Amino acid sequence: MSSEIAFDTVRGLKARLAARKITPTELVDVFAERVSQLNNRSKAFITVTGDAARKAAEALTIDDLERSPFAGIPYASKDLFDVEGVLTSAGSRVFHDRIATEDAFAIARMREANALSLGKTNLHEFAYGATGENEVYGTCVNAYDPNRLAGGSSSGSAAAVAFGLVPASLGTDTGGSVRAPAALNGLVGLKPTIGRVPTTGVVPYCWTLDHVGIMTRDVADCADLLGIIAGYDPRDPGSQNLPVEDYAAALDSDISGLRIGIPTNFYYERTDPEILVALEAVKSFVIAQGASLIPVTFPDLEHSRAVSLTVQMPEALSAHSAYLQDRGELYGQDFRAGLALGQTLLAEHYIRAKRFVELYRQETNALFDEVDLILTPATPEIAQKLGTVKTTRDGVEEAVGNAITRFTTFFNMSGHPALTMPCAMHSEGLPIGLQLVGRYFEESTILRAAFAVENDGAFSIPHPKVDG
Repeated sequence: MSSEIAFDTVRGLKARLAARKITPTELVDVFAERVSQLNNRSKAFITVTGDAARKAAEALTIDDLERSPFAGIPYASKDLFDVEGVLTSAGSRVFHDRIATEDAFAIARMREANALSLGKTNLHEFAYGATGENEVYGTCVNAYDPNRLAGGSSSGSAAAVAFGLVPASLGTDTGGSVRAPAALNGLVGLKPTIGRVPTTGVVPYCWTLDHVGIMTRDVADCADLLGIIAGYDPRDPGSQNLPVEDYAAALDSDISGLRIGIPTNFYYERTDPEILVALEAVKSFVIAQGASLIPVTFPDLEHSRAVSLTVQMPEALSAHSAYLQDRGELYGQDFRAGLALGQTLLAEHYIRAKRFVELYRQETNALFDEVDLILTPATPEIAQKLGTVKTTRDGVEEAVGNAITRFTTFFNMSGHPALTMPCAMHSEGLPIGLQLVGRYFEESTILRAAFAVENDGAFSIPHPKVDG
């Protein structure tokens, strides 16, 4: 019964609550017990707040449970989100004593929705890295193979859902840090349009590129969760004051007539052949459903990663300048090296990179004059083995973190909404994912297409075997 509940969707759990088959308190107990049993293996959680979640669950009334699709449901958040009264470590010794005095915007929305925060999840220190390796709190492993990486930087958020420790989690995405680990662990991962979910109360890494993101088991839960945390906050300069759609309402609409762009450059290059085969099956499916495939050409992306880093590192250095003098020795070697890079970059380099970002946004926007969505692989490789430093594909060697996020990083610069989801299993027993990208603030179109793919049995994947 515990395993059955652990891998149920939020909507499935809500049906159990509505039928009085389980109470919110019992639900918290199920997931808290699983955290107790599996956290040492998964390394998903840094801080567990089971007692607080249980107390909040006990206080819920029947009316409270009808407040939202997540009322009475446990969830977790990456340990960059402030939760009042709880440590926000950012995965680092530097913040060993940083107790939040108020909730982040997204956490406050979840609290208002009567969702139950079960704790804070592990991450690559200060979100600097795509492998999820953390020398302080341990490295999260892949639920399908504990000898493989979960991916990062939202590694714990992915592991928490994939191991059945919570049914949904919040993360952050600056270059693919939600979408890539979601894809590697067989989950749905969404990076909404930049400014759609305020970053208020989230430890910054790079203000220009940071997004709040979502990980769930299926598309419907993703739509429901986005409807809760999307909104406007004047405290966040990047927040957009636009109406929040009913994202779940459009899920059942068909996808006939949708124009889906297939990149002719970059996004299908140097990719595992099995991933390409899986994407061909998805292409055939959407055509059968009445959508059309249209070739699109992206701007030259040869230097896009360099552009991203040239924006990231000066902004990260600025965010951490207040701590470096007094706590510099507490930073991990990995992040210290990144901050040192930030010190070598000139204002000229940063401004030039910001101009590239604006150019990327304009040129990508132009593609959506021709198409409604863009379809790419989520990652060019499946989850790599723990300790892997570099990968080689078609004779080209690449740092493993760069490989994990090669197909996701660009859309943090363009700011467009993007979702990854599973679409097949690799012969090595690991998930394969696709990525759907849409126009600004048209998350509903992405979710509708993703829902159509998910509902076709050909693209479903098994749950990982983490029990026993």
